[in-house]
Amino acid sequence: MSNPYLTKIFYFNAAHQYGQKDWSDQKNWEIFGPDSRVHGHNYTLEVMVTGEVNPETGFLVDLNQLKTIVKTHVIDIIDHSQIQEINWFQGKQPSTENMVQFIWKQIETHLTGTILHRIRLRETPTIFTDYYGPNSE
Repeated sequence: MSNPYLTKIFYFNAAHQYGQKDWSDQKNWEIFGPDSRVHGHNYTLEVMVTGEVNPETGFLVDLNQLKTIVKTHVIDIIDHSQIQEINWFQGKQPSTENMVQFIWKQIETHLTGTILHRIRLRETPTIFTDYYGPNSE
């Protein structure tokens, strides 16, 4: 029998700006358009975990533990920030593609008794990025 998957949704707001410091304003505008200016998003973060259901509780994860991990290691760092100013993003674009990797690293090592399966980060109603970890294809 396969294990169930549980998804918990979180929300945060953050700003970012795309660009390369060694490029001219004109080149940054040509490549990134309006996103070369500081702008913000209301992000929706989905954290999906899997594992064996605890026969005593009927759950595969302690939701309070999961909420605390995500709040402490993701939300408290990234909410109401300028993403590119977070140390991990030095030298990286603050894209959702990079953000999901950051979020994975922040959460995965703190989980016990469950396995992180997927991070989905929704930037707008029509754009989201999924990440299944560094060992996925």
